[in-house]
Amino acid sequence: MQKKWGMTLLLLAIIVVMSSCRTPAGRTPGEVVDDATITTKVKAKLFEENVLKGMAISVDTFEGQVTLTGAVDTGQQKERAGEITRGVYGVKKVNNLLNIKKK
Repeated sequence: MQKKWGMTLLLLAIIVVMSSCRTPAGRTPGEVVDDATITTKVKAKLFEENVLKGMAISVDTFEGQVTLTGAVDTGQQKERAGEITRGVYGVKKVNNLLNIKKK
C-alpha cells in the first residue's frame, strides 16, 4: 500500500513539474515546439521554390514571428520569400530582412 502511495506522489510531482516548466524567455515547451515547427515548414517551402534555390536564407522564429535574413539576387526573390513565409500556418508576422546582392 505504501508503495502505491509513493508512486502516486512521484507521478503527481512529475506532472506538476512538467506543467510548470518554462524556458528562460518564459515560453512553455509547446510554444518552443511550435516555433521550431514553423521554422522547419518555412525552410522547406523556401527550398521547394525554384526561384529561391541556392539562396542563402536563414529563418528564425520566436512566438510565431519569423525573421528572414541572408541575401538574394533580386527584389522579386525577396518579395517571394516573404509571401511564402506569410503563407505558412502559425506565422503571425514576417520580418523580411533579406538583402539584395549588388552586382
